[in-house]
Amino acid sequence: MRLKELRRKRGITQQRLAIDLNMNQNSVSRYESETREADYKTLIALADYFHVSVDYLLERTDDPRYYP
Repeated sequence: MRLKELRRKRGITQQRLAIDLNMNQNSVSRYESETREADYKTLIALADYFHVSVDYLLERTDDPRYYP
């Protein structure tokens, strides 16, 4: 998943992302290290937060365009 890349590009910490999305920092860390998979609601929240498609987040495409 491209979560770590997107987070770093935006210049935010795991803690900031966790606070913004009302989740635990440990969850963000586990998503980034791929030791845990995000459920569909979390994937949608992350995609919305970074203004990218879920497919881009999951590396199914290299096109980050977001279609609201």
